[in-house]
Amino acid sequence: MYPKRIDIIKKIVENVGEKEIIVSNIGIPSKELYYVKDRERNFYMLGSMGLASSIGLGLALNCEDKVIVIDGDGSILMNLGSLSTIGYMNPKNYILVIIDNSAYGSTGNQKTHTGKNTNLEEIAKGCGLDTITTESLEEFEKEFKNALNEEKCKVIIAKTIPYNEKCSNIEIPPVVLKYRFMEAIKRS
Repeated sequence: MYPKRIDIIKKIVENVGEKEIIVSNIGIPSKELYYVKDRERNFYMLGSMGLASSIGLGLALNCEDKVIVIDGDGSILMNLGSLSTIGYMNPKNYILVIIDNSAYGSTGNQKTHTGKNTNLEEIAKGCGLDTITTESLEEFEKEFKNALNEEKCKVIIAKTIPYNEKCSNIEIPPVVLKYRFMEAIKRS
């Protein structure tokens, strides 16, 4: 059985240090990241579905720190062009974790096409990206640790079940989050 998204997020948080930047997808994934561990170097998407991968790419191209993006299959499907651009730019400090639960989790778990005919691993590989799909928590953690220690762009597609952890809203006002994040990355 596939793990839950929150368990993947917990493994990400357990394995990063103080220097890594985490960009989280809109909606419940950001709430779950905040619930697991709020950090100044977490960027919580609060209103633009499909752009976490692009924002993460911009950060990776403009800093030396490792940038980890937590995105969803639904969001990636909304912005498939980001995979082509990431593959073209190929930043060595970029890890894209696509949580593939075959559902739009934040809006009611409507099915995405990854549950039927769309293979995100093949699409990412077609864009020149080093990509692997994991189906267990142990497999994900192994691949994620490897990616953290490599100097290359990596895409990890983590198959998960459609499940939303019960989490409260992020309590910090968005403008405060923005400036807190900007100050944190300036200090690196």
